Order: sequence, then structure tokens, then C-alpha cells
Amino acid sequence: MYTVCAQAHYDSAHFLNHYEGKCNRVHGHRYVVEAAVQSAELNEAGIAFDFTDLKRELRALADSLDHHLLNDLPQFKDVETSVENQARWFYEELKERLPEGIRDGLLYTRIWETPNQWAQYGPVPAWAPPHLAPSVDRRG
Repeated sequence: MYTVCAQAHYDSAHFLNHYEGKCNRVHGHRYVVEAAVQSAELNEAGIAFDFTDLKRELRALADSLDHHLLNDLPQFKDVETSVENQARWFYEELKERLPEGIRDGLLYTRIWETPNQWAQYGPVPAWAPPHLAPSVDRRG
């Protein structure tokens, strides 16, 4: 399996409404967004995917967030601006924007909030066990 990855960045501010601590105040990050696509085969040029398409769409999405207060943007109107939710937004947007052959291989999007921490979003693999609901105490 071949994996191809591209990155872009954006500088934005945000705050978390439902968080107890300093992140509930406006603060900023230089986010790095990474997207990975996979293919089992290479084309006649010996490549899995052309970086051009992936980079173009990833940069366009990053530019749409650059120098904004994320909480003010429509895509985060009803959702916290956590790095996890940003990763999901990028994933879903790329699935819509990438050409079909690349879209089908989209593995994940990863957002680096700092050089040492990131969150990633991708589809649930078919082999993953179903989510287990918390047990309910019925003794009572």
C-alpha cells in the first residue's frame, strides 16, 4: 500500500465554549494540516497520486481559515472549534473536493495545533469493533 501526504498551514484564533481552563479564552495557533491518501497501485508514471490535486485543495481549504476567528465562521457555528472538529471538517471537505480517484483513497486529515500535539480524523475501518455503549447498572 502506498501513502502520499501533503501539508498546508493557517494562522487562526479560536476559543472553546465548553472547556474549563485557559483555552476558553481567545488564543491563536499556527495550525498545520496534513492529508494522506492511499493506493494499492502505481500508475504508468510510477506514482500513486499527483500531489498537485491534493495540495491545491488542501491549500484552498487552509486559506479559507487563515487569519480568522474560527468561532465566527459558518462551518463552526454549531460545533466547537477544537482541533478534532477542524480535522473532521477538512476530511469531509476534501472528500467533496478531490477528484474521484484521489477521494476514494483519502485516509485521514491531521491537524497539528503545536509542534508536539495533533488530532486526526478518518473513516472508521471495517475491522474496527462497534462502539460499546456504557453499561447501565440495573441492580436497582
